Amino acid sequence: MKTARSIDKIVYGQWVDMGGMNIRQPLPSRQLAYLDPFVLLHHGHNLIGEGVEVKHAGVGPHPHRGFSPVTFVFTGGIHHRDSRQNNSKVYAGGTQWMNAGMGIIHSERPLETEQEIIQMWVNSPAAYKMDQPAYFPLSREETPSFTSDDGLVTVNVVAGDLNGVKGPIPTLTPINAWTLYLKAGGRINLPLPVTHNAFIYLLDGRVRVSDQTEVNGKNMIVPANDGEELTLEALMDTRALLMTGEPIGEKIVAQGPFVMNSEIEIMEAYRDFRKGKMGILIEE
Repeated sequence: MKTARSIDKIVYGQWVDMGGMNIRQPLPSRQLAYLDPFVLLHHGHNLIGEGVEVKHAGVGPHPHRGFSPVTFVFTGGIHHRDSRQNNSKVYAGGTQWMNAGMGIIHSERPLETEQEIIQMWVNSPAAYKMDQPAYFPLSREETPSFTSDDGLVTVNVVAGDLNGVKGPIPTLTPINAWTLYLKAGGRINLPLPVTHNAFIYLLDGRVRVSDQTEVNGKNMIVPANDGEELTLEALMDTRALLMTGEPIGEKIVAQGPFVMNSEIEIMEAYRDFRKGKMGILIEE
């Protein structure tokens, strides 16, 4: 019989102003500075104001190096363009996963007047931080799913494996990335690799975790590394993101749009960006 993980932390997603957009950020926070290999979680739900064209909203061209920025789209859509000539539109239920590697410039613009997304920053090991960048768009239709025995919980498997259902996105280290849609009364047992750090972020709703703790939406649940599974029971209709990852175990320095292993590498990243070594992106 598998052992259920206990809860280590419950972290509320506080409001943060990011360039005029209000987003929720439980990671990093005072309670949780880093959850190796997960660096940052932003949950944004925004409406485009009157008089603003969607192509001018969102986030314009900016650089990244040393990690994977990953965007899960829950409402609306996102238009990705980058300095490696990738140009892709991903709608609700889809995901875009980009290994920034040695450096890339990209933009993320909404495709509709309402957009709800989660953006994750997943650290890359030092051995891969200067690899060539790679971009992987995944539509809702291309995402395999798993349904609970009671038929009330659907889990979309973006990366990793859930009960033999394998996600299509390749990752640099062992990662599971699942989006969950739970109807009220739904219940599911989720296997978690014993060596992985894990979290569940609730976009909304309310769940009971392992028949004990009740948690509301806008919170990140961080299980302790003391078991092999987690049970979720939906007390209300709930949407959630669950990710697990093998810790990399390396020191990181996260500054601005870069995640490296030392201050010197951060300085080199800014230098290379200013010299144009990460390419150029001109939006049309």
